[in-house]
Amino acid sequence: MDATHLVDRVEERLHVDFWAGVPDSLLRPLCDELIERYGLSSRHVVAADEGGAVALASGHFLSTGHPGAVYMQNSGIGNAINPICSLIDKRVYAIPTLFIVGWRGEPGVHDEPQHVFQGMISEDLLKCVGLEVMVFSDTIDEAELDEFFARTLDRFSRGESSAILVKKGALTRSVKHAYESYEDATLTRERAVDLITSALPKDTAVVSTTGKLSRELFELREARFESHASDFLTVGSMGHSAMIGLGVALGQPWRKTVVLDGDGATIMHTGALAIIGQKQPSNFVHVVINNGAHETVGGMPNASGIIDYAALAISMGYRNTFSAKDEDELTVVIPRVLAAEGPVLLEVRTALGARSNLGRPTTSAYSNGREFMDFLIERVL
Repeated sequence: MDATHLVDRVEERLHVDFWAGVPDSLLRPLCDELIERYGLSSRHVVAADEGGAVALASGHFLSTGHPGAVYMQNSGIGNAINPICSLIDKRVYAIPTLFIVGWRGEPGVHDEPQHVFQGMISEDLLKCVGLEVMVFSDTIDEAELDEFFARTLDRFSRGESSAILVKKGALTRSVKHAYESYEDATLTRERAVDLITSALPKDTAVVSTTGKLSRELFELREARFESHASDFLTVGSMGHSAMIGLGVALGQPWRKTVVLDGDGATIMHTGALAIIGQKQPSNFVHVVINNGAHETVGGMPNASGIIDYAALAISMGYRNTFSAKDEDELTVVIPRVLAAEGPVLLEVRTALGARSNLGRPTTSAYSNGREFMDFLIERVL
């Protein structure tokens, strides 16, 4: 089904006039439609995380009486569980909300390892928290949609909510929206990762964020004929790489630990910076690759354009901060970053985009984790 048609139908039938969410690759047609229709405005907000999107829709309902629609990848259901159960549920504030969820890891459909278990439980999980679920496939017809909207409208009248679980390929759009990079961005993310990791001492522990950054790191190691043992590739758990890295840094305070993070992931769990600042790990380097977008899932913009990451980190207790916006600046600043006392934050501004032939790690998540453990622990024993 065309995403334009779905948005029209949701707004007409359910009186939805507000959208919030976190982008998903399966929902790219929907995200593109919302950006072209509303941009980033009072009608459409790209939230920091899925729970925040539920809260935004709740505030909209409380102030207007109109329900909101919340979109997300199914990996974000966990972030939304708390407000679904303790805020919008009919036994609490009874705030009707429509959820549109991309179904990564659907049983029987090949996907990446981080999506397999989440895909198995997604439909049951949504039902468990009180939502009626319609599975949305490429064969959905108007009659099915109308019946679902009629039931949902009735549920809305009782303060209950519903969800559309979208299968891969079920949503289409004739033209993809073209997202833009920062005007002054010339450095690619892959080149930034290349420069940084090439300068690291051999015993450095590296934790990289979910998405294309970890895929690029894996392929860079391959191209340089280097071991992957020192790298923990966080293939899931968006936003948690900084806390994983902090755990490593605290566990082995003598070892330099470098976190290669994304701006969207950093925004999603900004509170991690406060904990890092509180614990003051002198061996901790936090690199935020800032392209101003959720690039791995399509390029939808995030809030990075208004964030002064250096000021934010200092306010959270980081000892030193650095920034670079091109290859020359990054080359100069890397030795200073590695020599500075941590916690250190380095913001690297990069352009959108990745190689069209970018592959994925050829090893399993489990083997990556165990190899990383061996790298860390064998040097202690």
